[in-house]
Amino acid sequence: MKRFGLLAAAALLSLTSLGRAQQPGSAPSNLEAGGLRPPDAVDPNQQTPPNGPEQTPERQLEEADKQDSGRGLEWIWLNAEVGVEHLGLQTFKANELVDAELVKTTQTGLTYGAGIGVRLLVFTVGARFRLGSFDQWQLWTLNAEGGLRIPIGSLEPYFTLGAGYASLGSFSTTAPASSKADVKGFNARLGFGLDYYLSNTFSVGGNLTGDLLVLSRSAVAGASTSMMGNEATVYAEDGSGIGAGATFTAVVGLHF
Repeated sequence: MKRFGLLAAAALLSLTSLGRAQQPGSAPSNLEAGGLRPPDAVDPNQQTPPNGPEQTPERQLEEADKQDSGRGLEWIWLNAEVGVEHLGLQTFKANELVDAELVKTTQTGLTYGAGIGVRLLVFTVGARFRLGSFDQWQLWTLNAEGGLRIPIGSLEPYFTLGAGYASLGSFSTTAPASSKADVKGFNARLGFGLDYYLSNTFSVGGNLTGDLLVLSRSAVAGASTSMMGNEATVYAEDGSGIGAGATFTAVVGLHF
């Protein structure tokens, strides 16, 4: 009986030693059964290498957040612009839209504009008004406008496409018939720009656009009887023209 007690105590001591050997930080287990062995114990105090091949989803999201511009989603935008426009009223077609002997059909002048719209991810939709003030006439346009923007941190290049109504007037010449002429039509516009975000809501940038103008006018009433020379000949009949222009503007914008 005494011998049996000694054997039991020895077995208990062996099991205790085996349990201690499997504590964290101990050597891997050598136990095997049928060619299989249990996984080594994991030390909870062991640190994962900072540049290890595997990353947790939390770490990946953290890195993506650092690489993001941090501006968040934008829903509403509006901007104002001022710049220089070079415009020809009859670049592609000249059918006596105005009396070219008295009115310069190609001029360079200041232009002002403003736009407002909405944004969904990288796409924008809105409206834009522009007024070009030239030496002998003014041209204003009101366009629907769509855009594609490419966020690159604080920089944001973009492309725009627009079309709408155009009106020519406020003639400042010695030709009385020009002031009576009602010249109107439509325009199409293609543009490229670049914005730099100084904050989440404020940006500055530049914009370059090209315009195609299709204009026409009706005959001026009484032109054949009240006017003399070439002016009477021109404005007594309907006129039209297809022109083109290029505009560069500085732009400031607000984004919400």
